[in-house]
Amino acid sequence: MESSKVLDVEKQGLVKSRPRKIPKKRITWAAIKRQKLLILMTLPFVIWLLIFAYTPLIGWLVAFQEYRPQNGFFGSEWVGIEQFVTLFNDSLFYTALKNTLGMGGLGLVFGTGTAIIFSLLLNELRFSRFKKFTQTISYLPHFVSWVVVANLVTTVLANTGVVNELLQFLNITSSPINFMAKPNMFWGIVTGADVWKSTGWNAIIYLSAMTSIDQEMYEAAHVDGASRLQKMWHITLPSIKGIIVILMIMNIGNIINIGFERQMLLGNNIVADAAIVIEKYALDYGIGMFRYSYGTAIGIFKSVISIALIVTFNSIAKKTSDISIM
Repeated sequence: MESSKVLDVEKQGLVKSRPRKIPKKRITWAAIKRQKLLILMTLPFVIWLLIFAYTPLIGWLVAFQEYRPQNGFFGSEWVGIEQFVTLFNDSLFYTALKNTLGMGGLGLVFGTGTAIIFSLLLNELRFSRFKKFTQTISYLPHFVSWVVVANLVTTVLANTGVVNELLQFLNITSSPINFMAKPNMFWGIVTGADVWKSTGWNAIIYLSAMTSIDQEMYEAAHVDGASRLQKMWHITLPSIKGIIVILMIMNIGNIINIGFERQMLLGNNIVADAAIVIEKYALDYGIGMFRYSYGTAIGIFKSVISIALIVTFNSIAKKTSDISIM
């Protein structure tokens, strides 16, 4: 009698039933035999990954040596963590780290934000031809070399460029602004160029996710009198929340792996302190000075920081939204 009463109460919604735990599947030989064709198909990719992704990690041992090419890997002197001590005592390293995290963070925030906003606006377009044309045009900057982009940015921001001409025409400034010679503007210039180059390409996956949203939800919202902005906020964004979180977790590790091409091409001697990043620092003060062990130590530091960022933000996302990649 008591069990039937409990069931009746649960049916009425007065007591929430406990969620059932899905039992974990165990790997058995029978399951392996059933999947043997799939395992054989994936084997070449696993071998490729082992050879080109994991085998080179043996080279990390160089960071604990005073490596000399003429002495070889086994003949070089072991120095322990001396390379890391030297790295952490160099003030220029902290400048490069600050610039890397700063530009990487700005690129992640504004790059993700603009891609989401652009995909939301593009998704609302009702003229299919214009939508396809706009989407195609937005992809093109992704395929343009950073050398060309840097020349465009330098030309546009020059003293006689379009930006300065417009500012003077609108009486915002009385004389040209030398944007490329102002260290406090360098991060913004690099971020703006990166956003312009990658927004259209980054929006592809968000647009793909939006195509899977049930159109009946939009119709129901329209019947209830919801505006387009309300539909985007209450239907579209929550529906692609999982994709946004997963991409943020995956991209968070690349904050410190932003490369050095754009900084090298857009930088100059005046903004050198604001332009130097970890990879440029490793190139100039590691490989460029034949300090291979020092350069390897910088690479290890970058990898550790990337893993730490991914694990940290993955755990935060898992606790706050139940979405994770691990």
